[in-house]
Amino acid sequence: MTKQVMVGDVPVGGGAPVSIQSMCNTDTKDVEASLAQIEALAEAGCQIIRLTVPDEDAAIAFGIIKARSPLPMVADIHFDYKMAIAAMDNGADKVRINPGNIGSPERVRAVYEHAKACGIPVRIGVNMGSLERDLLVKYGGPCAEALCESALKAVEFAEECGFEDVVVSIKSSDVVMNNKAHRLFHAASDRPMHIGLTEAGVGRAAEIKSAAAIGALLLDGIGDTMRVSLTGDPVREVILAKQILSAVGLQKG
Repeated sequence: MTKQVMVGDVPVGGGAPVSIQSMCNTDTKDVEASLAQIEALAEAGCQIIRLTVPDEDAAIAFGIIKARSPLPMVADIHFDYKMAIAAMDNGADKVRINPGNIGSPERVRAVYEHAKACGIPVRIGVNMGSLERDLLVKYGGPCAEALCESALKAVEFAEECGFEDVVVSIKSSDVVMNNKAHRLFHAASDRPMHIGLTEAGVGRAAEIKSAAAIGALLLDGIGDTMRVSLTGDPVREVILAKQILSAVGLQKG
């Protein structure tokens, strides 16, 4: 059984039901549009919502949205660790970082230290497009083993920083590679996993790929929270997520 963290009032891991996530495709600085989308997603059955926080104005808007949001909110951070800290100061229930693009170890450590002080978890996102150069050299390119090793190294560094409340996501656009990477990590770690498939594409083909990738993992007990990443209206992500959970016997209806 994986360890459990809390994202707002939603438990992730530790035997809790698999939760459904989505991500707003609005401009975070457009508070009313973002709130309207969050409310539609909540009505559809979304349990955790993620918004991008690229700059200070977005961090401030994030806090305004958080005060009115019916769902726990995750701040999506790329490149600038200061935005992770700003989002936490504006009420984030979790932050998502990719240690591969956030900068030096000192910057990653600063994120963990602030998250620990705020009492919130951090999602470590590893994907095939941002693997460390040494792993690409070691394995001859992106592969499941490289993804798993990158994730394990990131978790180890968090532990060295004294931070335990991590959720891990390992994503590839290749269904087979994605599946193998998740299995390798699940066998090596008890950290909760956020599962999905990145860059699935568009339309029906993307839905089929996502259902195959996510459903196969869920059937083997891998995955604590999930997002179906589709282009377009994110409500469709939630509808398909519920259908996948129902198909594998994890949700009624």
